[in-house]
Amino acid sequence: MKTLSHSRLRQMVLCALFAALTAVCSQIAVPMPWGVPVNLALFSAYLAGSLLGPLWGTVSQVVYLALALIGIPVMAGFAGGPGALFNKTGGYVLGYVVAALLVGAVQGMLGRGFWRLCGAMVVGAFGCYALGTLWFMVVTGTGLWQSLVWCVLPYLPGDAIKIALAAGLTMRLNRQFPLKKHR
Repeated sequence: MKTLSHSRLRQMVLCALFAALTAVCSQIAVPMPWGVPVNLALFSAYLAGSLLGPLWGTVSQVVYLALALIGIPVMAGFAGGPGALFNKTGGYVLGYVVAALLVGAVQGMLGRGFWRLCGAMVVGAFGCYALGTLWFMVVTGTGLWQSLVWCVLPYLPGDAIKIALAAGLTMRLNRQFPLKKHR
């Protein structure tokens, strides 16, 4: 019988913890009139990508999505199920997967300095915004400019703060608990 290695088990546990962190961060939300809430879930995706790397960071967000899809109320406002995932904001939730992947991949290329982490997280935010905004446009029939006004521009200052905090926290955690090289 084959057993899990300590390293693989550790990665799986961290993956589950980051899926749970995303669920908790999703609940720290402020509703907006056009239906795209401000929440901290993308902050969690930044951390997942930067701390777990592109593979396990992405897997953690896929686990979060799977939990939402099967109906566990992990999304903002304790929503869950296919209806909650495939509504007008579902592209942003799917964007957490893209963000974690991009953050992990870009920081792997750039390194882990504060500004390099910020750059990787900006790329991750762009990926999330691009997918989410395109999804929003298709589902609602809203044009590009109006979608950007409703779904991107009001969120940029908050995401700048989330990026700075996530980059700082990543650097601190890397000093305290150095992780092996990501795969």
